[in-house]
Order: sequence, then structure tokens, then C-alpha cells
Amino acid sequence: MRTSLLLLLLTFLLPASQLLAQSPDAIQKYAEQGQRALLAHDYAAAAQAFEKVRQLAPDTAEVHAQLGFIYFQQRRYQQSVESLRRAIKLKPDLPNTGLLLAMSLSELGRFTEALPGLDKGFHKTTDLALKRLAGLQLERAYTGLGKDDKAVEVALEMSRLFPDDPEVLYQTGRLYGNFAYLSLKKLADVAPSSVWRHQAAAEAHQSGGNYNSAISEYRWVLEADPARPGIHLQLGRTLLALAKQNSQEANDALKEFEAELKIDPTNANAAYEAADIHRKAGRNDEARALFEAAVKSYPDFEEACVGLGATLLALGKPADAVPPLRRATALDPTDDVAYYRLSQAYRLLGNETELRKSLAEFRRLRDEKAKQAASQSIVRRSDVTAQELDPKPGDPLK
Repeated sequence: MRTSLLLLLLTFLLPASQLLAQSPDAIQKYAEQGQRALLAHDYAAAAQAFEKVRQLAPDTAEVHAQLGFIYFQQRRYQQSVESLRRAIKLKPDLPNTGLLLAMSLSELGRFTEALPGLDKGFHKTTDLALKRLAGLQLERAYTGLGKDDKAVEVALEMSRLFPDDPEVLYQTGRLYGNFAYLSLKKLADVAPSSVWRHQAAAEAHQSGGNYNSAISEYRWVLEADPARPGIHLQLGRTLLALAKQNSQEANDALKEFEAELKIDPTNANAAYEAADIHRKAGRNDEARALFEAAVKSYPDFEEACVGLGATLLALGKPADAVPPLRRATALDPTDDVAYYRLSQAYRLLGNETELRKSLAEFRRLRDEKAKQAASQSIVRRSDVTAQELDPKPGDPLK
């Protein structure tokens, strides 16, 4: 925010400098003191200097505007409002003064008054730094007025304009979370016994790692609507997460994935999860059929291609494993597991050239992941169970 406010400062400082340079010596002296203090971020000294300028030149709009900026920086928002309104009265077209006035009103909690200026600043300005500043304040104003849907609309646009801005990302996440909470609270108020309310509760428990509560809620939904699409899949994922947590067998989860496939045979996620359970249990024929079904339903399912390649390797079919694994590396060139399994296939085929290439890429990607893990910057590619390295004795990991 500091950078954007400095841009506002420059819009006030430069025209004021040109104007006051033609003024009497006393005005020039105090103006120069104030401008030096502003550039040094000494706002108390700047306020004292420009207050003296205001006494000597009470009808100079730029002086009132600069004082409005200084008071804003000092969190003296009421005085900022008064100075900025005076500046606008004297010179209505003074650049960006309306935006700073709207921001000052917003800081005072006077969101209704602030809204027109913030909305204009966000939608009309072509300066991205000022648009960012206006957008953040506009989100706050809409939230303060209880217009959460409008705040989310602004947040969506801010995310598009500033996808890598930490403050924008934080505020967007906070707004989404608050909007989701309010929506679910309203759902609980208007339909406390509906399947939608129980499904929402189940998903919330699942995302929070409260697996037993999520399982209970998903089972309530299935009792009310046994053929409801997607519920067996989510219940299976929750059971699978609980099984991993407690080092248990995944048979209960497998039953749910199979039940989902009876409702929707084209559900690629359910086929994939069931296939992966079979693969890890050594039931490779069952795994192969389900992985192939997942890829048929969703040809760009990268994890399923990797799983199918691993299964074909386990079945002693390295030549058949190469196409799905190469497809996986094309879909996601950062998947080290895909390159590792591809190297296994080439090793079994005796293709030393391709073995070296795939193994070198695997090692490079593995090193990158290690660095990312150290900085805690790894993001999961999807919401399905990730394929992992499962090397056997003699595999070329080093």
C-alpha cells in the first residue's frame, strides 16, 4: 500500500511545487520544508509546515490536498476529510483527490459516503497501483455494508489483475472464507434438516481433517438419498484419509468407490481411487481395468496415466507402459514420479538413451521439489490421491 500512497503524494506534490514556486518567500520557505519532510516520511513536520502555508494561502487547492494526504498518513482521518473536501471545492478536477477522500471516509467507517468514490477509483482509473489501492478499500466498504456478494465480485477482479500480490491473495482468501461461512450459516438457518446442509457439514469436516464427523454426515446424506452422485466418492476419500492416518486397510474406502461407479460408471475419480487401492494391494489386473476406465472417461487425467504405467510395469509389460507414462509427462512436465516410472520402463526395455534422459529429468525435478519443500511452496496438482515413488531393490534412484 505504501507504493500506491506515494503515487498519490506525487500527484499532489508536483503541481503544488510548481504553483508555490511563484508565491511569496514565506510561502515558498514553508512549502519547501513541507515537501522535504514529506519525501522523508516525516509527516508531523510536513503537517506543521503545510498548515503554515495554508494560513498564508488559504485558497490554494493543492495545499489542502497535500494536508489531506498528510493527515491520512497520520491516521487523522476526520481532518483529512475536511481538507480534501475543501480542496475539491476549490478545484473539482484535482487528480485523485476524490479517491483519497473516499479512502478517508472508509477509514472512518462511513462506507455509504465512501462507496461512490471508491467504485469510481477502482473502475475508472487506468493506473494499476491506484486501482489496487481502490480495490482493497472497496472490498472493505462492501464488507462493512454487509454486501458480501459485491465484495466477492471485487475480489475476483482483484485476483485477476494482481494474481501474485500477497495482500490481495490474503484479502481474497479472507473474503471467500467469510462469504462461504455466511452462505453455509444461512443454509443451516433456512434448511437445517436438508441433505444440502448435511453435505456442506460433511465437506467442511472433511477439509478440516475431522474425518469421523465427516463420515457420519456423508452417511446421513446417503440414508436420505442413496443414489446421490458424488457422495460415495467423498465418503471413500474420507475413509481413505482416515485409513492412512491410522495405518488401516482401505477396504471400506474401496467399497465406496465401487458404489460410486455403480451410480456413475464414467466417474474417473472413483475409478482412479479404486484402481490405486488395487494396485497397492498387488491386484494388478483389477487395477489395470480401472485405470484404463479412468483414462477413457478423462483422457487428460495425468495421475491415472501414471498409475496405469506403474500397473503395466508390475504386470511385466514395460513396452505398454511407455505410452501412458509419456502422455503423463506431456500433461505435467513437472511430475517426477512419471519420469521415474518412465525410466523404469526404459531400463526393462534396455533403452539406455531414453533411460538416461528420463532418469536425469527425474533427478532434476526431485531436487527442485526438495528446494520447494524447504521453502514450503509445494502445491498439490489435484484433489485425488497423488502417485508416489515406490522403488524396488535395484531401481536407479541415485
